[in-house]
Amino acid sequence: MTSSPIFRGVATALITPSTADGVDYERFGRVIDWQIEQGINALVIAGTTGEGTTLSDEEHREVLKFAADRIAGRVPMIAGTGSNDTAYAIDLSQYACSIGADGLLVVTPYYNKATQKGLIAMYTAIADAVTKPIILYNVPSRTGVGIEPATYAALADHPMISGIKEANGDLSKIMQTFALVGDKLSLYSGNDDQITPLLAMGGQGVISVLSNCAPKQTLEITDRFFAGDVAGSAAMQLRMLPLIKALFSEVNPIPVKAAMAAMGFCEDYLRLPLTPMEDAHKAVLLDLMRAEGIL
Repeated sequence: MTSSPIFRGVATALITPSTADGVDYERFGRVIDWQIEQGINALVIAGTTGEGTTLSDEEHREVLKFAADRIAGRVPMIAGTGSNDTAYAIDLSQYACSIGADGLLVVTPYYNKATQKGLIAMYTAIADAVTKPIILYNVPSRTGVGIEPATYAALADHPMISGIKEANGDLSKIMQTFALVGDKLSLYSGNDDQITPLLAMGGQGVISVLSNCAPKQTLEITDRFFAGDVAGSAAMQLRMLPLIKALFSEVNPIPVKAAMAAMGFCEDYLRLPLTPMEDAHKAVLLDLMRAEGIL
């Protein structure tokens, strides 16, 4: 590795508890503390699961500052600072660095998209402007643009580019990425149903939705693998597949907000265009949570 991983194991892509009146900071602080008590290895704040795209600029900064102060160095904090406006992404990323974030999660530009040349230029511009390491976030199902393995290779030698959150779902392409940059960048699964496979290829862990409501179970997948119990890791990965499927039966974070509301960590409230989970899907999710002993 050219640089040390920001974290190893499980980083929760944390929800942002909110109500019609705004962010619910009391519950936000409580869920941060609970996650750390459960042994989580890092926290991602204001990413996709944290509804970062529907936070106002002022709220986004307040959420990052609150989280940095509440986490207080107990685990690494990774700030979601990506945007389809590169100038804004730079400004927000610099702010996150200034308030104590340990790393930055920067998604590919959505809607306006980009060529691979444009992605290289954008990520280089952000990386040149920050003082904390960046995890490149590839989720083409949401953004409409994917990072190609050769593009990772072109970015891998930048000293401020540390890792990849890979959520393209294409294991063949992910293996190409490992072959090209696995010795330079830390790779993290961005899909909860692919944790063990990515670890087996040399991955450092997962940035997880599942670990919001099932931190212990998600940690067991990575902990067993790193302890040499590959079969145990695989068994836990397979055991969690029904719950993972339920958590993605509607677009994230609709189901995980329902799950966390059932656990008392938030209201089942989302900002438009997201709406609460359909009753039939929610019933399946809650039944699976009860079977797992989460509820």
